[in-house]
Amino acid sequence: MDKSTIYHIAQQVGVSPSTVSRALSGNGYCGVKTKERILRAAKALNYAPDHAAKMLKTRRTNKIIFAVPDICNPFYFDMINGINQVLEEYGYLLILYYTKHSLKEELKAVQNVKEKVADGLIMVSFHFCEENIEAINALQAPVVLTNQYISPGGGDKFDYVYVDTYTGIKLGTEHLAKQGIERIGYIGGKLNEQTGFQRYCGYRDALLNANIEVDETLAMESNYTESGGYLAAKLLLKRADRPQAIVAANDLMALGVMKACEEEGLAIPGDIAVVGMDNTDIASRVHPKLTSVALMQEEIGRNAAQILMNRLHDIPVDDREVKLIPRLVVRKSSLRHG
Repeated sequence: MDKSTIYHIAQQVGVSPSTVSRALSGNGYCGVKTKERILRAAKALNYAPDHAAKMLKTRRTNKIIFAVPDICNPFYFDMINGINQVLEEYGYLLILYYTKHSLKEELKAVQNVKEKVADGLIMVSFHFCEENIEAINALQAPVVLTNQYISPGGGDKFDYVYVDTYTGIKLGTEHLAKQGIERIGYIGGKLNEQTGFQRYCGYRDALLNANIEVDETLAMESNYTESGGYLAAKLLLKRADRPQAIVAANDLMALGVMKACEEEGLAIPGDIAVVGMDNTDIASRVHPKLTSVALMQEEIGRNAAQILMNRLHDIPVDDREVKLIPRLVVRKSSLRHG
């Protein structure tokens, strides 16, 4: 049988199509017994609502796009879980959009919202800049960023929920410096990108606060992947004056650092201490267990999704900015003395 419609149900039950519509939507009056008959008939006919028609009427897709730079990074799994906890309450579906750390793909994600593929957007980017922010501000739809961004001229229309990763890296570096470690290497993102520069500043400022001279050659740019962390660590470890510790700007790169240390025959933490950031499940499963900075990614997701739902349902939003504070979770990989 072709797809059932409300007209098929109306014919079988012996009521008008408008009565079927009221019964199925829950809008308007329909007698209890009549509604029961309609629902039984709908089930028997395997009725499914026509979402395309509903969208034309309501101009809502009941979908949200979540744009992420890396679908292989477990950091985003917890964020997805947090987003879904909220969306399910509102009957919304999540569309995962992989931007490949590319401005071009980020702009495509924004364009999809403009073309009504979804009602709103949550976007993770390592580099919010004039071009993607201009496109976001031009949207007639709610957007939540996961980084802090304030346009020089003001007038931004988006909200943002973010964790202070500058403080996160600062906490990890300070933890090492307090143990008397002075040669601390750093592996982060690109310094010409917003996120990469912020995290590097956390590393640099922690050293300066500990009266440790900043050696720029100990800071390596990478790409937030395990292989990127591995390759950067190999370069640091082959130096005659190799670092006594390495701080990585995420857990995946920290895993790469640990692999490189193993290949070089270096014991962690005896020969070299390692600190990561994200505190994903991986951190407690590797050997030795990885000290990492918790970034509350599930909480970021929940907050971002709730703000979007509030915007879409005309519920006042108290603050356009939600800032979360990271915390250091100390495990064996960074403890040089016990």
